[in-house]
Amino acid sequence: MKIFISSDMEGTAGVVDWDQCRPGQHDYEHYRALLQAEVNAAIDGANRAGGPHEFLVNDSHGRMANLRPEQLSGEASSLSGRHKPLYMMQGLDESFDAVFFVSYHGSASAGPATLSHTYNPAAIAEVRLNGEIAGESGINSLVAIALGVPVVLVTGDQTTARELKPFWPEARAAVVKQSISRFAAESLHPARANRLISEKAQEAIESMRAGRAPRSFIDRPVTLTVRLRNPDLAEMATWLERVEPDRADPTVVHLHDDDLIRLYRTFITLVILTRGIAE
Repeated sequence: MKIFISSDMEGTAGVVDWDQCRPGQHDYEHYRALLQAEVNAAIDGANRAGGPHEFLVNDSHGRMANLRPEQLSGEASSLSGRHKPLYMMQGLDESFDAVFFVSYHGSASAGPATLSHTYNPAAIAEVRLNGEIAGESGINSLVAIALGVPVVLVTGDQTTARELKPFWPEARAAVVKQSISRFAAESLHPARANRLISEKAQEAIESMRAGRAPRSFIDRPVTLTVRLRNPDLAEMATWLERVEPDRADPTVVHLHDDDLIRLYRTFITLVILTRGIAE
């Protein structure tokens, strides 16, 4: 069985501040190790469900060079570096059997979520996928759905787990912290967080092996509705093909497409295009 892991960092138990997940800051090395342990817990749990398994870990946080390849469990392959055409989902293809989202975070508009954002907090205020609030887990699911690979596990806080439900209602969730606000959370001890992640990963793969793969309920054609931080950003977004302005709100644009990977690429291009002016 081939398992694809997309790892972020803000959803790691104990992480509540930007400096904890920014290279060069005093605490980064410590919290980087906690992230590595959570990724390894997911791998170890999958392996306990029986194997052999092949893993590819896409290091998807920040500059995308946070994990130490030699410390990955299960002799997992690693994919790191900043320029990836499919961004957090680079490396996924039809040969994989399952997707794990590890250390994911919630979006800014979905409720209390530690370090909440959707790709670029300086430009994007909210994204809805067919009317449902979508964080990075929902948006990244477009690629998994297009390729026919189920998302079976998400780890992070309670808001992150809730956000994935409309798109993968049967996916397992390891809630390793309860967010109180954007900068406060009650986290499980890292050892307990790792055990929970491992247990949920094992359950997810055991269910897959029993023929009970999670199913997606995203209807096509798909519309992404993106609320930008100001009208200038929204106007810039409409320079892209298949991006239309909202008739009533100058900060909102709509992306429509039957091709989910093309839709995902358009959204990622929107993120990159608006990044410069937002900053």
